[in-house]
Amino acid sequence: MKNPRSILITGASSGIGAALARHYAGAGIHLSLSGRSEERLSAVAAECRACGATTTTALVDVTDRDSMRTWIGVTDDHHPIDLVIANAGISGGTHGGPETPEQTRAIFAVNLDGVLNVVLPTVPRMTARGRGQIAIISSLAGYRGLPGAPAYSGSKTAVRAWGEGLRGDLLPQGVKVNVVMPGFIKTPMTDANRFSMPFLMSAEKAAAIIQRGLAADRARIAFPFPTAFVAWLMGALSPAIVDPLLRMLPKKD
Repeated sequence: MKNPRSILITGASSGIGAALARHYAGAGIHLSLSGRSEERLSAVAAECRACGATTTTALVDVTDRDSMRTWIGVTDDHHPIDLVIANAGISGGTHGGPETPEQTRAIFAVNLDGVLNVVLPTVPRMTARGRGQIAIISSLAGYRGLPGAPAYSGSKTAVRAWGEGLRGDLLPQGVKVNVVMPGFIKTPMTDANRFSMPFLMSAEKAAAIIQRGLAADRARIAFPFPTAFVAWLMGALSPAIVDPLLRMLPKKD
């Protein structure tokens, strides 16, 4: 959608979510923002209002299905949503040893169930209007299961595949679905990484790329190109070739 006026963003208190909120902020725009930190979320909302946007904020846990459905319903009733960005996510890896069941379930709860809890209540409202756009934030890690971050890459693979399938399902009903696959973006999440991150990009630059991709209705917004190509290639090649290479990579905290 080229000119969305009512935009809902989860995980908007920091990182890509905050950068997207600031990027879309302007006169005539209403931003519905959720996050986990009241202080950071309020600061982002204030920046957006300074740019001319109106805002509402909510401290809603994306893993709470009922609360998400209620918040999205109330928001849509007051400001029919043009664009939903399912951005909230967490990370984790195997730097400290094999992933624990608790870490694995927590990552899938936020990165997969959290996306479902945002998108599923939105779909019937948008299809009823015959318009709308849904952006699902995946990752270049969604091209291939990574031994350094099994749950993270697995959760991002799941939402990538679901989003791509959903796009074909909803397009005849006037609803666009786009999958966003960033590489290394400088955020609090990547600040924990103890290894070199090639083509590390600012959240502000990532937000600009995402906005352009959504306006052009690109099915898959994967960037930056060099990292995206390598990630895609690793997913396309035989595991017999790729597995030994991946085992040499540094592990994620």
